[in-house]
Amino acid sequence: MGKIIAIANQKGGVGKTTTSVNLAASLGVLEKKVLLIDADPQANATSGLGIDVETVELGTYQLLEHSATAKEAIISTSSPNLDLIPSHIDLVAIEIELVDVENREYMLKKAIEGLKEDYDYILIDCAPSLGLLTLNALTASDSVIIPIQCEYFALEGLGKLLNTIKSVQKIHNVNLDIEGLLLTMYDQRLRLSNQVVDEVKKHFDEMVFETIIQRNVRLSEAPSYGESIISYDASSRGADNYLSLANELIKKNETE
Repeated sequence: MGKIIAIANQKGGVGKTTTSVNLAASLGVLEKKVLLIDADPQANATSGLGIDVETVELGTYQLLEHSATAKEAIISTSSPNLDLIPSHIDLVAIEIELVDVENREYMLKKAIEGLKEDYDYILIDCAPSLGLLTLNALTASDSVIIPIQCEYFALEGLGKLLNTIKSVQKIHNVNLDIEGLLLTMYDQRLRLSNQVVDEVKKHFDEMVFETIIQRNVRLSEAPSYGESIISYDASSRGADNYLSLANELIKKNETE
């Protein structure tokens, strides 16, 4: 039985899509069957896996409006063991279209509930907002990974996200867990980076992943080639970091 994990933070530029794509690819390389759902209208996870967004006919938009089934929307990627439900700029309209729909927070949950049998992990790349798309992702998920950038405003907005998660737990999804807080864009030479790491670990302790994602040029380059870091440069520090995160996630879930 697979596990559904949302990767969420309403702040942009914290490494959500980088984490979604590279964690999914790393889990695939470690022989787990993975589905990545791109639930962001910017469709960066889609293009980051080498899919031309303009050619997408069925994706998350059709899934949420129930004009296509999840199995119809799934496409294969060149990454081993990794499938994708792509996104498109059309997805931006869904927040407005669903606003008067009954049980609108459950559209994604309903659309993907049959897929858990087919995958070890289903990852959802969320939009950088706390709107209806992210709410759908959190309602459909078993847990959430929160990427936190090792920079000055890192903890700003985290309280708001944690409150949203609490209210989703209370109203829509009593079983939603926090899988972990993931520190990203870490530069060990910067005192500020080290202060953020200390601060986050002090406040959240065991909720923080041991793996820290370091700043890495190869990691930034990979999406422009439509590849995960594993395909682009398997010997890079970025690949090491994400394989370490994937191993940590697998180990944690096997222990549980």
